[in-house]
Amino acid sequence: MNSRLVVTFTTLIVFLIAALAVPLGLAYASHRTNRLLLDRRADATRFAELADQAARDDDHTALIAELDRYADLYGAAVRIRDRDGKLIATAGRFDADERESTRLALSGQTTEDLPTVSPFGPATVLLAEPAGRDAQLSGVVLIQAPTTQARRDVSLMWGALAVGALVALAYSVLAARRLARWIMRPVTELDRTTRAIAEGHLDARASPGVGPSELQRLEERFNAMADAVSAAMERQRAFVADASHELRTPLTVLSLRLENLEPHLKAEGTAEFEEAMAELDRLALLVEDLLALARVEAGTEDKQVELAARVAVWREVYAAKGITLRTDIPEASQAPDAVARIADIALDNAQKFVPEGGTVTASYDGAVLRVADDGPGLSEEERGEALSRFWRSGSHANVPGSGLGLAIAAELARSCGATLSLLPAVPRGLVVEVRPAAQP
Repeated sequence: MNSRLVVTFTTLIVFLIAALAVPLGLAYASHRTNRLLLDRRADATRFAELADQAARDDDHTALIAELDRYADLYGAAVRIRDRDGKLIATAGRFDADERESTRLALSGQTTEDLPTVSPFGPATVLLAEPAGRDAQLSGVVLIQAPTTQARRDVSLMWGALAVGALVALAYSVLAARRLARWIMRPVTELDRTTRAIAEGHLDARASPGVGPSELQRLEERFNAMADAVSAAMERQRAFVADASHELRTPLTVLSLRLENLEPHLKAEGTAEFEEAMAELDRLALLVEDLLALARVEAGTEDKQVELAARVAVWREVYAAKGITLRTDIPEASQAPDAVARIADIALDNAQKFVPEGGTVTASYDGAVLRVADDGPGLSEEERGEALSRFWRSGSHANVPGSGLGLAIAAELARSCGATLSLLPAVPRGLVVEVRPAAQP
């Protein structure tokens, strides 16, 4: 958009400069041509008087000497003919077609216009002036004058105009770029802010104060909207966190009371009691996951942990279930706490779904975390939905869990500027991959 504005402004400026410079250049060329005409016509008039006097005196000696001096001084060519068209005197090299000019001059007409002189020509111009008094024509004076000086003057003027136009264009383009940046500054600021908010920085705001007033008002209204949305999301997170936190105590008390009732139950009520305790445990797990999700959405601390030691804790769990846990994580390697928590979630899920005798491999190269298993895995459609909250596969209905684990992992990845992907393992299984987000 900024480039298009600059191109538009520059195009308009080019047309404006051309509309001023071209007519001015043409006007100067016409002015210089008229000045050349006036100068040479004055010479032609003087020669016409000398020619008329020479014809009356029947002596052309002085006229010829004057013509020679004039031709040497100005580099022009001069011819004088009598009223019958006979050549009387000549000086300089005359190579122009004089027939039409001679005919007009003998009819009493003097040269009123010349071809406009430009840097590209013409090299010479032809003027004709009738000689004689009143209606008695005694001949005609023809001057073929060079336009070297006139063309040089026009060239200098046109060059000066071109340089001035280029300088004006350069300053105008610079002004156009600054004007475009000034106009687009609020749009650029809004783009930066929306990108930051999309990346999870909900406190990002535009900085109004530069640009057109209409766009500044748009920035202010955008900030107000962002404040309202952020406040609503914060209230929602606070509600979930508070509700989850407040539910923990009643659930704990309820669990203790049910356990205290167990000795007083009859044998036929044992199955119902165990089902109730299982539902209570599931509810407690759901509350814990909701509280964890609310805390992740509220923000995580940017601290580093030893990932190898964190993963090693799961070896006993895997060994108890007969699952092999392989690790490719350098000792003492540091990773963000969010990445370590994602590893915990991925390993916890894997130990639920990988059958006895299976293998789970965790690797980390300092940037990318991969947890791969050879369990049943997920279909392509299921992988696309698995990061949603409370999603559970139909084939995993009997596996304990709240359906929030991968959703929490996705939020953790976002909080540390990474992306979480679910990929198919070869020949079977699932790969949980956490990769730093690509920089724009």
